[in-house]
Amino acid sequence: MRVSRAQAEENRQTVIDVASRLFRRHGFDGIGLKDLMAGAGLTQGAFYKQFESKDDLVAQASRRALEDALDHWSAVAASRPDNPLSAVVDFYLSEGHCAERSDGCPVVALGSDAARHGPHVKESFQAGIQEYLDLLDSWIGGPEDGQPHSRSMAILSTMVGAVLLARAVNNEQMSTQFLEAAAKSVMAQAAATAAKADPRQ
Repeated sequence: MRVSRAQAEENRQTVIDVASRLFRRHGFDGIGLKDLMAGAGLTQGAFYKQFESKDDLVAQASRRALEDALDHWSAVAASRPDNPLSAVVDFYLSEGHCAERSDGCPVVALGSDAARHGPHVKESFQAGIQEYLDLLDSWIGGPEDGQPHSRSMAILSTMVGAVLLARAVNNEQMSTQFLEAAAKSVMAQAAATAAKADPRQ
């Protein structure tokens, strides 16, 4: 039985959604097409009607994962409009986010995988990371010394690195210490930036 265009597009979007979660849990090479399609409730044969290749799906699923993460950042920030950076830091550098593999930050989960893939995958990551930086810029102020995103890059690097390291160790106390140390560092950077912008503080 032929599938309508609308149904085919719905199926395609379902595959992208499912892949965005399964890739974060297993890595790009940690799960095959058969299991990906089964997770979406479809057969492997349907894959090539919807995507040019697995790399095509990887790029699109990466884009979706980053969009979802940015939506989450925006929602968390909106819950505390007086201090959106603090709200995002509390969420991102939490034990709950650290433990969440399927819906957690795709930069942490897949950044090293993306580095080994082609330009289309890296393009998806670059666009998402750019949006992270734009959000951080809006919360902490503009570039320093004419260098675009310099403060935001330092903050994002600290946050991503802390979650990566916290996930990489067995020792729960050490894991928590990575998250707490990063949170203190980020908020100290933000406070120093605010003080420099307003000498009366």
